[in-house]
Amino acid sequence: MIRSATLPAKTTLPSLEDNSRLKLFSGSSNIALSREIARYLGIDLGPMVRKRFADGELYVQIQESIRGCDVYLIQPTCQPVNDHLMELLIMVDACRRASARQITAVIPYYGYARADRKTAGRESITAKLVANLITKSGANRVLAMDLHSSQIQGYFDIPCDHIYGSPVLVDYLASKRLSDLVVVSPDVGGVARARAFAKRLNDAPLAIIDKRRQAHNVAEVMNLIGDVDGKTAVLVDDMIDTGGTISEGARLLRAQGARQVYACATHAVFSPPAVERLSSGVFEEVIVTNTIPVPLDRQFPQLTTLTIANLVGETIWRIHEESSVSSMFR
Repeated sequence: MIRSATLPAKTTLPSLEDNSRLKLFSGSSNIALSREIARYLGIDLGPMVRKRFADGELYVQIQESIRGCDVYLIQPTCQPVNDHLMELLIMVDACRRASARQITAVIPYYGYARADRKTAGRESITAKLVANLITKSGANRVLAMDLHSSQIQGYFDIPCDHIYGSPVLVDYLASKRLSDLVVVSPDVGGVARARAFAKRLNDAPLAIIDKRRQAHNVAEVMNLIGDVDGKTAVLVDDMIDTGGTISEGARLLRAQGARQVYACATHAVFSPPAVERLSSGVFEEVIVTNTIPVPLDRQFPQLTTLTIANLVGETIWRIHEESSVSSMFR
């Protein structure tokens, strides 16, 4: 079940007639989210044909005139990442050749974000490569949510609006009225994210887990900095992939005396064996958003999915109206 949350700041949307130059199209990766965003904006998703040829090539055709229009293409580049990324590039190219005035790639989840720097010799900085591909395809602007690292915003040579799922997550946690909260970063790299999250939760105290990564998707928890004894611990991360890091962190928090442990993340990647780890009983609740669709076979009793449709819809409208986006997060 996907639950909605209130929006921190909101403008008044105009009538459908005033939206005639605003066009919204959805890729295939998260059509349900796109429909929610369109509903918030009071418009329909634009008609589009998508199909795959026998050899695997993708085909996209926009089926209405978009000449001189501001076009927003919604496509999280989640699994299968390469297919969804290629589909986005083809959508952008189709809109550019159809004489759209401005093309904004709305990417709630940015694939390849973790390849944001070189950690060894002869590696690709794939996050930058993907940014180049999106720019060269003809996009004029990018709207992304909770990029894995803030420097990715600077990888684009076009404007990039970076928004956060934290208002939706914090709003839900606040509604639960949990006592003795402590916000926990699952690694040193996520301290800034956890600190901002804690500030929104009435300046809750902060704890940090120190870990050593032995290989890709393998993490070993080493130490806890901070006090969680007798408290409700909220582990905060941008994404949950295999669930190894956050599950090991939860076990450490339990061992250090945490009364309850919650997990909060914007992106539910949920690669195997994430479901088994997250549903093992170490978490009271795992709270994510619907930037990535979670299929039925990856859902479990402790999972709560919140919608970010209103947040993304409001951002799209503010971009279209050339008003402030950052003021939504103050």
